[in-house]
Amino acid sequence: MAFAIPKTTYTGKIKEVVLGKGPKAITVGGETSYPFHLFEGEMPHPPRIAIEVYDTPPDDWSEASLEPYRDVLSDPVAWAKKAAAVYGADLIALQLVSTDPNGLNKPSDQATETAKKVAAAVDIPVIVNGSGSPEKDAELLRKVAEACDGMNLVVSPVVVDNYKQIGAGAIAYKHTVAANSPIDINLAKQLNILLGNLGVPDGQMIVDPTTGGLGYGIEYTYSVMERDRMAALTQQDERLQFPIICNLAKEIWKTKEAKAEDSPLMGNAAKRGVLMEAITAQLLLLAGADVLIMRHPEAIRLVRGMIADLMA
Repeated sequence: MAFAIPKTTYTGKIKEVVLGKGPKAITVGGETSYPFHLFEGEMPHPPRIAIEVYDTPPDDWSEASLEPYRDVLSDPVAWAKKAAAVYGADLIALQLVSTDPNGLNKPSDQATETAKKVAAAVDIPVIVNGSGSPEKDAELLRKVAEACDGMNLVVSPVVVDNYKQIGAGAIAYKHTVAANSPIDINLAKQLNILLGNLGVPDGQMIVDPTTGGLGYGIEYTYSVMERDRMAALTQQDERLQFPIICNLAKEIWKTKEAKAEDSPLMGNAAKRGVLMEAITAQLLLLAGADVLIMRHPEAIRLVRGMIADLMA
């Protein structure tokens, strides 16, 4: 008797969400099985990679991560164009770090103008990430949503403390929200329910479960994402059936291992950082990520190779 591979029975499906507008808009989600289990179900849309762009020159990046973008660090528009044209980004992830109240604390109007220019300069979808301050982001992301009316940006992070303000803006100006929760499946589901009750359509929602880096909490993120996909696909939990986005680059490249110089013990610094980012990304893909926010072109190349192999 021939051996038959045991197969999981799925009763749910991840919702499809369109990001961006025009010919290069992308669709994520749609899975009917666990990640890359193509022998059990369908994965109609491959995971996508966004390259991050900062709205102000970063002062805490390692040399390895600065090098590919050194000629465009002071110009977010040129940076976004290079990420798309040279490194083949599927999306741009604009990080409005200059608005951080604990940092430069630049006004929302200035950052909004930057977001508008970047979104207009590229023909691929754009993710706009705020400072991470719920109060500041409530003001900032509402202004960005209005200024980029109808462009279907991904506005992020949307948290329980500001979901009403940002969610209302996303509804009014036709954008997608990234619902962010602190590595907790119950809090993630609760926020999805709140956004749905507010009136945000399912087709305008993705989930950001918060990402830990390799050696810095990746196991917690993996576990939450794994439980999310199990509930969505085998338990028909409709409030967890959303595509997942992982903002991983900043979590990797801020670690001491990624920043440490060459040494006999730790090896080449550039290669070390690239591998840490690539391995983290690969783990998140296996847990169910649909969109990865990454930084180094070589790490992106390695991850794209993995995706191509597993989708073949």
